[in-house]
Amino acid sequence: MKVLVEKLVFSLLCVAFFQGCMVHSVEYDHTASIECLPDPMTPLYNGGIIQNGEFNSGLMGWSTHRNIKAGVRCSPSGNKFAVAHGAGGTLSSSGNVLPLHSVYQSVRLQRDTHYSLSAWLQVPAGSAHVKAIVKAPDGERIIAGAVVAKSGCWSMLKGGMTAYCSGHGEIFFESDVPVDIWVDSVSLQPFTFAEWDAHALRSANTTRRSTVRLVAKGADRKPMANATVIIELLRAGFPFGNTMTKEILNLPAYEKWFTSRFTVATFENEMKWYSTEWNQNQEDYRIPDAMLKLADKYGIQVRGHNVFWDDQNSQIRWVRPMNTDQLKAAMQKRLKSVVSRYAGKVIHWDVVNENLHFNFFEGKFGPTASGQIFNQVGQIDHNAILFMNEFNTLEQPGDPNPTPAKYVAKMNQIKSYTGNGGLKLGIGLESHFSMPNIPYMRSALDTLAKMKLPMWLTEVDVVKGPNQVKFLEQVLREGYGHPSVNGMIMWAAWHANGCYVMCLTDNNFKNLSVGNVVDKLIAEWKTHHTAATTDENGMVELDLPHGKYNFTLMHPSVNGATIHIMTVDAASSSSDHTITVKA
Repeated sequence: MKVLVEKLVFSLLCVAFFQGCMVHSVEYDHTASIECLPDPMTPLYNGGIIQNGEFNSGLMGWSTHRNIKAGVRCSPSGNKFAVAHGAGGTLSSSGNVLPLHSVYQSVRLQRDTHYSLSAWLQVPAGSAHVKAIVKAPDGERIIAGAVVAKSGCWSMLKGGMTAYCSGHGEIFFESDVPVDIWVDSVSLQPFTFAEWDAHALRSANTTRRSTVRLVAKGADRKPMANATVIIELLRAGFPFGNTMTKEILNLPAYEKWFTSRFTVATFENEMKWYSTEWNQNQEDYRIPDAMLKLADKYGIQVRGHNVFWDDQNSQIRWVRPMNTDQLKAAMQKRLKSVVSRYAGKVIHWDVVNENLHFNFFEGKFGPTASGQIFNQVGQIDHNAILFMNEFNTLEQPGDPNPTPAKYVAKMNQIKSYTGNGGLKLGIGLESHFSMPNIPYMRSALDTLAKMKLPMWLTEVDVVKGPNQVKFLEQVLREGYGHPSVNGMIMWAAWHANGCYVMCLTDNNFKNLSVGNVVDKLIAEWKTHHTAATTDENGMVELDLPHGKYNFTLMHPSVNGATIHIMTVDAASSSSDHTITVKA
């Protein structure tokens, strides 16, 4: 009997152990929504560690802050949700406006754990900027995401945060305007750092690599067993680049360092309006022309940066005082000049740089100014992708201007301008980080991916500090691992007198520690077997990163070698690829 009891206890412990493993081995869910829906979706991860996230059991598990009244309502469709209303918009004793809080739930946070957060929000009238707040065990208020909540439909907020200490925490939602907050389908899912990184690696391997089946056949079309295949990667498929400066034209060491690593370049300033026409009607394109010629020599693609910049402080001194007619004429001249000159030579245009934070042109010509500029650029250059390039969409969930929801709204406004329906549009995310919120970064990419447009990290850097190397690697791995990111550009242009934020090399072009990280990742992302042997059916399977390859096939029965050039991409694994060895 004792033995049976011991076996039963052991079995129960095993079940508990494996159930625990299953709970902590949840696969990351990229689900997001940019649609405002009549009813919310069910909570991701079945709510994760949130209790009663759909409010089907009333307010069980939820509480309210002082002066906040809350309850549960039911929609005509039968959906239950929480409603909170109270002291929002009133003044505190110090004279500050008190934000309106939703219901909140106490949670137990674990140290060194990433948390993916999601919820569906609505307001009873108009719209409001609603933030997700996680109160950490040390008392810090962490903004984990934000969305524009609307009346009449539900909007999904997807975000996240990282806990660096264990203990009691709280999750709630708030708005700085006096409006009731409706909440439903709340989820908070923990991932250990190891689990999170493992998911990014699996995603990268799935998205950036393919298994290719090569079949070697002789001149008689019969399979050739025991043939040797030499595999050479000619060009990586995932575009990875850096900013380039005019100093490269006169420094062979800079040229060698840059061109041996990167497949894409953005000119830091040399193509901007103030660089090509510092004095009115005195255009000078000699420097960007020379830089473009150098890039073309090495097969490096170039992003056009930028046509215009919406920042008032970045306008040339002779542009600022112009009236609307004068400015319109100057803009038409600039747009036609730069876009016509480089059409077909650049792969992208940053059209109106940073026009979620700034509005110089909108202030002059009205809210459709950006849409009109995109239209005119697209009429001249039919091939380049036209990007809306913005900062803090990934970097700072607390910045109310460039949230994923507001990015989507601005892009939809540009698309809706007459004639813009067929434009090739792209999502440009600058990615200037201090201390990255990695879960929020992934969630923002998930949300923006729903636009189904090309998406690039366009200006990646991390401010100097004790964790700069670590943070840079995290950001680059996160971008590379996300299935909807199509390329990445570092914002680490070399300057003899110091870089903008981050230098990859010293002045002798010897790598600094962040440069070593970049080289390590470039090498890792290119890793593949360099030789293989065909089986009795003349076949060999190769797991390869996407890119352009040179396959050299040799066999003892044949003099010389057969060279086969092929591009490996996501479609390459769908069929066999035959290499015929010539006699």
